[in-house]
Amino acid sequence: MTRPADRLPACCAPPGTGVSRGPLLSLSTPPPRRDAGTEGMVALPGGEFLMGTRDTEGFPADGEGPVRAVRLKPFLVDACAVTNDAFAAFVADTGHLTDAERFGWSYVFAGFLPAALRRGARRPERTPWWCGVAGAAWNHPEGPGSTLDDRGDHPVVHVSWNDAAAYASWAGKRLPTEAEWEYAARGGLEQARYPWGDELNPDGEYRCNIWRGTFPSRNTAADGHRGTAPVNAFAPNGYGLYNTSGNVWEWCADWWTTDHPTGAGLTDPKGPDSGTAKVIRGGSHMCHASYCNRYRVAARTANTPDSTSGHAGFRCARDLEPRTTGTRPA
Repeated sequence: MTRPADRLPACCAPPGTGVSRGPLLSLSTPPPRRDAGTEGMVALPGGEFLMGTRDTEGFPADGEGPVRAVRLKPFLVDACAVTNDAFAAFVADTGHLTDAERFGWSYVFAGFLPAALRRGARRPERTPWWCGVAGAAWNHPEGPGSTLDDRGDHPVVHVSWNDAAAYASWAGKRLPTEAEWEYAARGGLEQARYPWGDELNPDGEYRCNIWRGTFPSRNTAADGHRGTAPVNAFAPNGYGLYNTSGNVWEWCADWWTTDHPTGAGLTDPKGPDSGTAKVIRGGSHMCHASYCNRYRVAARTANTPDSTSGHAGFRCARDLEPRTTGTRPA
């Protein structure tokens, strides 16, 4: 097995960005379950919105801009990220083996591990707070001996893009496009920095689960959470979606690019036809302004489709009407 290279662009970007952990296998797609429905989903009207940002707190190299007008058809999106309980039902029904389980390991934040596991773990040179832990997987999020006790309503983690797409297919859904994700995450606010406005902690109120303190040595957990939080923690945005900033990164359907189409008539864009990495959005409980403030609603990064870590999950989307091929104007 080929392990990911030690080149991570930021604390919140999952390890292995741009480097596959091994040969991509042909994974079977489970058939949709018979009771696939829309419970827990929010119907969004679509229409035109301004995607991207000119925010000076952004990362130009990430391709957060330019700001461009995008039109979307109506669609459904999960109000919350997929939970451990929901993913467990999928595994029980299909026998799905996640990429982390197939590879035999995944990345865990060092601060969550006992000393014995930290000592024996491989750490990327540039980001030594990550430990490659044998046996870490969705149902053992901190490796051997760890469980999901009291975390059934937390977002599932250690799931790759492949795993997320398989779950979505089983649930009769799909992963959202990056444009759909950003439109939904904004909650109807035009060009706001966060899903609730431009201030991170309006009137001193915590609105998301991110790193509070000094990264990576001290997390005060002032917002109530050191690791993941329940998927419905904090107030929802204007569309009724929870935790589109912080908590866990969320996989999108699109292949990564920083070469965005612009111009009139950009409708239902789906990104490039191929690539080596998939878009992830939203930031996580490990994001901090001093190093990686990618919990802003326009922020973005990417990872290879088989990459897994203890702070990456997903939510699903579903069509409200038949889709046509997206356009990419020159």
